[in-house]
Amino acid sequence: MSFWRRTRALRWWIIGIVMLGTVVNYLTRSTLAVAAPVFMPDLGIDEHQYSWITAAFQAGVMLQPVVGYVLDTIGLRTGLAIFASCWGVLTMAHGLAFNWQMLFGLRGALGFAEGTSHTGGLKVVSEWFPARERGLAGGIYNLGASAGSALAAPLVAWSIWMWNWRAAFVIAGALALFWVLLWLRFYRPPAEHPEIGEEERAHILAGQEERLQAGGARPSILSILRRRNFWGIAIPRFLADPTWGTLTFWLPLYLVKVRHFDLAEIALSAFLPFVAADLGCLFGPAVVLWLQRRGVDLIDARRWTFTLGAVLMTGMLFVGTVESAWAAVALLSLGGFAHQTLSVTVITMASDLFRRDELGTVAGMAGTCANASILIFSLLMGSLVASIGYNPFFIALGLLDLVAAALLWALVRKPA
Repeated sequence: MSFWRRTRALRWWIIGIVMLGTVVNYLTRSTLAVAAPVFMPDLGIDEHQYSWITAAFQAGVMLQPVVGYVLDTIGLRTGLAIFASCWGVLTMAHGLAFNWQMLFGLRGALGFAEGTSHTGGLKVVSEWFPARERGLAGGIYNLGASAGSALAAPLVAWSIWMWNWRAAFVIAGALALFWVLLWLRFYRPPAEHPEIGEEERAHILAGQEERLQAGGARPSILSILRRRNFWGIAIPRFLADPTWGTLTFWLPLYLVKVRHFDLAEIALSAFLPFVAADLGCLFGPAVVLWLQRRGVDLIDARRWTFTLGAVLMTGMLFVGTVESAWAAVALLSLGGFAHQTLSVTVITMASDLFRRDELGTVAGMAGTCANASILIFSLLMGSLVASIGYNPFFIALGLLDLVAAALLWALVRKPA
């Protein structure tokens, strides 16, 4: 009997592979921000042009409904392997860029390919885990988002010290191609996986809500748009995700331009908000489970956890006013922790409200709303930061999640 059949732990190995994919996904997308203080003067790029480069990425990610529909149609294993291969090749191509227009095009294509990360992760969680374990499983794979962003700072700084900023993109892209091999080697759905034991398969199937089982028909986008629960997830994500976009794309520039950090200090500090975010990925599901054990139903437990994260996010109000640069980093780290606490909660909530064969489409459409807000916020920063500074944007980030929490309570209805 194989190790996995004896331990009934294959599903946790599977989610670990997904987490590694998320690490690589966010490492490749975060390489740009860490390298920006070096390549921007090298290529003659200003903040306004840089905001268009980041906006191109978000525009590509906004096509998540397309990639979600592809994953629902051709299957998760094949689809994610194709798109992840594109992550690698496109990231490596960044190292060949010689102007901002070329980076603009590459970022748009990369954004489209990388839109599969959360969509694919959510589908794995829904297929491989019973309802009670989905929050923890979602938190584990979401660890990869902040872990990948955290790894970008020291890896890119090391690549620049050893070679140059172009090498950083080549190394990050090569890691994506390695992960594709790992994914193809180990991933199968539960019904087809040769290493799963009957006891574990029964455990997974017993925890699948009958009302959420695949209905056989392809998901209807119009029917999803007409549902109150979709907007109850999508609008809070629209309001919450500018925080993640700011940390991912603007943090190194803020630390260099305003706090006067050098490359070594960036390597020692820019990863800290993402380490804190990793803790938030675990804290959110832990709070949900704690509330459930005390009699709070699953949907309300997720809403209370989101609200707690929104309250913690108010620390961002003071980032621009503290004198100490390291105090600002600490507040930004609190923001990363708070964001992932609420983000993993609302993302996972989709698996409690929609059928299995709708999840890829729902996740893609909600992700489009989230990435539209990052795009808008990033363009506003690029246009205004030179004249009004960063502080008004930090104040906005500290308040938006409170509005998102109120809407989550008002719009989401518990399924019958």
